[in-house]
Amino acid sequence: MIRSSRGVVAPRRILIAAAVALVPLIAGCEAGDNAPVLHWHQPTNGTFQAVNTNITISNAFVLGAPIGQVLGQGQNAGLFLTLVNAGRPRDRLVGITTAAARSVQLPVGGVRLLPGSRVLLAGPAPAIVLQNLAKPLKGGSSIVITLIFARAHSVKFHVPVMPRATFYTTFSPAPGPSPTALPAGTGARVSATPTPSPTGSP
Repeated sequence: MIRSSRGVVAPRRILIAAAVALVPLIAGCEAGDNAPVLHWHQPTNGTFQAVNTNITISNAFVLGAPIGQVLGQGQNAGLFLTLVNAGRPRDRLVGITTAAARSVQLPVGGVRLLPGSRVLLAGPAPAIVLQNLAKPLKGGSSIVITLIFARAHSVKFHVPVMPRATFYTTFSPAPGPSPTALPAGTGARVSATPTPSPTGSP
């Protein structure tokens, strides 16, 4: 009887583990083209920040240079993050400021956050670009950015600069500096230069 009991327990554990692993895949198949498992997901070691009870910012990071190198003053850097609006009302990310860059380029019209929506500004090419860096950026450091929303209050937080190595080599560097970069100021403002809107944005 003991051998029979042990022989049943192991297969049951295997079946339970397999069932748990298949649940997200089955849910993804039922959801069709909008399944979460079909979307590209960014890494989980970026910054998490709550804006209010509904809106959160997750996995925020700046892509730096390869290990042993720095992004020099005047260069551009990509900012990656995910925005979630878990409730109501709708909102919009309308601006980003930082003392680390002379300007910040957002998708045209900002980033719309509908109720119950998630917007992946997660690459591999950056949808948000820190333009004309005010100082060199080195991997392992951090910068302070402020996100400005149309309805929710603005939120300021630290964002890590991740070196372009290992997993982060799958991300595309920001485009080179524009010859018409804005002059130095007290902080960055949203650039009018158009970029393609990410999924979930207008």
